[in-house]
Amino acid sequence: MEPAARKKQILSAIVESYIQTGEPVGSKALIQEAGLKVSSATVRNDMADLTERGYIVQPHTSAGRIPTQRGYRYYVDNALDVKPVTAQGREYITDALSQNADSPESLLQNASNLLTRLTDYVAFATTPGGEESRIRKISFVPTGAHAAMAVVIVSNGIIKTKLFRCEFLLTPEILQVFDKALNDVFAGVRLEAVNRPFIQTAAAGFGELSLLMPSALIAIKEACDLARVVSVYHSGLGRLIGDAQADRILEFLQNQHDLAAMLERLPLNTAATIGKENSRVELAYSSVVSARYKIDGSPSGVLAVIGPMRMDYARMISVLNCTAECVSELLNEMIDY
Repeated sequence: MEPAARKKQILSAIVESYIQTGEPVGSKALIQEAGLKVSSATVRNDMADLTERGYIVQPHTSAGRIPTQRGYRYYVDNALDVKPVTAQGREYITDALSQNADSPESLLQNASNLLTRLTDYVAFATTPGGEESRIRKISFVPTGAHAAMAVVIVSNGIIKTKLFRCEFLLTPEILQVFDKALNDVFAGVRLEAVNRPFIQTAAAGFGELSLLMPSALIAIKEACDLARVVSVYHSGLGRLIGDAQADRILEFLQNQHDLAAMLERLPLNTAATIGKENSRVELAYSSVVSARYKIDGSPSGVLAVIGPMRMDYARMISVLNCTAECVSELLNEMIDY
């Protein structure tokens, strides 16, 4: 075996053994685990070279070696063997996601809960971004003699509501007029376009009818604003208890705005961001494995798990891939319906 290939095998064996046991790996154990046909001295020399190049480190004198962030990165990029989830496992994931999933939001919360159960790590799922989303339909639900709820249904499946009040009596006939007039104007419009000037232009086009609509139009704009905001569903925050960085990580993970921004910056393809590769200093000693579910074939929201750098990357990627595929199928069925 060429020295370069042998060092790759040694590094892979160190990473895999450390992931499994959490114990530093010595040269004798490596020879047995990797099936190397070389002497202990040769393995020690290779380990010394890998240490000098920053792939492994000796945590203390006379100990074996453990991977560094650079070592994990090389392993994930060059030696990872990701096996797909079995047909039985995929069926389990689909069934679990389908339980009480009557909306995109409940489906994504199910996905977050399921990922924590399957990985024992903190898990997240984000709603689809609203940048390219359009209004599919607007409807109105009466809630009182002078009040109703504007319901905005978006092309990505998200539904947002906003209550509004009027001084006049909101009869079913008036709400029916609102329904037809407003859908004629708003259906198919991008969420980003529903701003104050758009609302003012729409109102002007309604003529005398616009005198009845100010509060309804404001409610629609506010519902569209809500639909544009990425929501994050999480599960397993309690898994961080005992982590040396737990307080800092928890503070960050409970900040919805910063967390959503970080998750949205993750790659469009399935990926592992390791240690200081993460955009947040709070995650400098953690790894994030993420995948995107798809809407109409295009990458959309994020599914992710956050755990220690010492995680089973092959299994995490396999589970994330399968869960994202199942979420895509179920979500697209919901939207098409």
